[in-house]
Amino acid sequence: MSVLLQISDPHFGTERPPVVEALAALARQQRPDLLVLSGDITQRARPAQFQAARSFMDRLGVPLLAVPGNHDIPLLDVWTRLRRPYARHVAAFGSELEPVHTSPDLMVVGVNTTRARRYKHGEVSGLQIDRVARTLAGARAEQLRVVVVHQPVAVTHPEDLPNRLRGHVAALQRWAAAGADLVMGGHIHLPFVMALPGLARPMWAVQAGTAVSSRVRKGAPNSVNLLRWGADAPQGGCLIEQWDFSAAEPAFVRVAATVVRPARLWTREAGPCATMLPIHPDTPDTPC
Repeated sequence: MSVLLQISDPHFGTERPPVVEALAALARQQRPDLLVLSGDITQRARPAQFQAARSFMDRLGVPLLAVPGNHDIPLLDVWTRLRRPYARHVAAFGSELEPVHTSPDLMVVGVNTTRARRYKHGEVSGLQIDRVARTLAGARAEQLRVVVVHQPVAVTHPEDLPNRLRGHVAALQRWAAAGADLVMGGHIHLPFVMALPGLARPMWAVQAGTAVSSRVRKGAPNSVNLLRWGADAPQGGCLIEQWDFSAAEPAFVRVAATVVRPARLWTREAGPCATMLPIHPDTPDTPC
C-alpha cells in the first residue's frame, strides 16, 4: 500500500500559519509514503522563502520529490534569473530538477516545465518527452505510474486555457503510449481530476490547489491531494482524495474522492472508469 501526498503552490512568503499547522497535522495523521511538491514552492524565489519551505518539508519527515515552478525562478534579480535560475532551488532541494521515485508499487517521474525566459508559462521539450517515456517503459505492472509537472496539461475553465503546458499534446500522446496513469500538476490553484481524451490508453490529470498560501482562487480554499494505491484503495483502482482547509475546524477535511482504474487492471465486470465517491461520515465509499 502506498499513500502519496501532493502539495502544490504553497508560495512560501505568503503562507498562512494556521493552514501550515493544519497541513502538518494532516501529514502526521495520514503518514504518507511520499510527498510530491509540484512547484511554486516560493513566492519570489528568495533564500529565506526556500529555507522556510525546506524547514516545513523536513518537519513532515516524508521522502520528497520536488519540481520547480515559475515562481521558484527569481523574477526581479535578472542576472540570477538568466545565469543561475535554479541556484536557490538547488540549494534547498538538491541538484536534481527532474527527480524520479521508485518503490515496489509506485513510479513517479518529475519534469521541470519552467523556463527562465518565460514569466509564467511552461513548456516540455521533445527530449523531456522522450526521457519520461523511456523511464515509464521500464515500470513494472504493479507500479502506479505518475508524471509530475507544474503547469497543467488540461483545464476546466476557458480562462485557464493560456496556462496549459506548451507541448502538452505531444507529451500526453507519448506518455499514455508508454504507460502513464496520472499527470499531476498545479499552477492555476484549482483542484480537479479529469480524464484525458483521445489517447492510446486511459490517463487522468490530477490538479492540486494552493496548499497553504493566502493567494487562493475565488471559490477554491487551500487544498491538497492524497492518493491511495494498494490495500487502502478499491481493488484495481487508485483512490484520489481532495482535502480542503476548513477554518471552522481548523483542519484539512476530505471533500471529494475519485476512483480511477489503470487500463492494465480493468476487469470485464468493472471496466474502465473514474467514479466520484460520496463524502459522508455515515456512508461507505462504493467504488465503480
